[in-house]
Amino acid sequence: MMKIDVLTLFPEMFEGVFGHSILKKAAENEAVTYNVVNFREYADNKHKTVDDYPYGGGAGMVLKPQPIFDAVEGIRSSSGTSPRVILLCPQGERYTQKKAEELAEADHLIFVCGHYEGYDERIREHVVTDEISIGDFVLTGGELGAMVVIDSVVRLLSGVLGNEESHMKDSFSTGFLEHPHYTRPADFRGFKVPEVLMSGNHRLVEEWRAKESLRRTYLRRPDLLEEAELTKDQQKWLDEIKKEDK
Repeated sequence: MMKIDVLTLFPEMFEGVFGHSILKKAAENEAVTYNVVNFREYADNKHKTVDDYPYGGGAGMVLKPQPIFDAVEGIRSSSGTSPRVILLCPQGERYTQKKAEELAEADHLIFVCGHYEGYDERIREHVVTDEISIGDFVLTGGELGAMVVIDSVVRLLSGVLGNEESHMKDSFSTGFLEHPHYTRPADFRGFKVPEVLMSGNHRLVEEWRAKESLRRTYLRRPDLLEEAELTKDQQKWLDEIKKEDK
């Protein structure tokens, strides 16, 4: 069972996220446990302040190291594990499906969600094992980023999705974007489902899906193809797609 702890100043933000859909079912199925901690409780001053003015001056406030150090150390000592400690920040490694798959192998994750101008650098240097950014933009805090990462990781855990193969063909899991999907009716307002999908020929269906996955990647995210090692069939399909696109 994976253990996930979240350090935040706004624990109520996670109530709805952890209480619904796949994340709720994952906890009910004992694939994961969640623990949300208000790290203000670890502040060692009578006013429970967790931030202070930056040395050298400047705008904004900086999160003090003491509450974060003590909160992480408290969690570590009570769990007896060596967790990955993940800091959500714009300066971090850009998040990918590959990183999600890597984190899904861990037994214990701690997410640190900050606010204000930033973190005391000693938190990065001596507490954190991973710094993650979910994109090249800035949010008011790390909570939304933590929710995104947690959702993407938990769905990869064994027994969470109804079909164990559901995530294996997701966009980015294969290195390409996922192929198009269709469901009933076969003809909706004159827009028809490709005949091959209703042919019953599994080989042709899989071939169509593989080619359409390649097509979608080429048209929408050609950068993913730059380092991809294509099979002979994939290279043939890609050449055909390029000709069709001219």
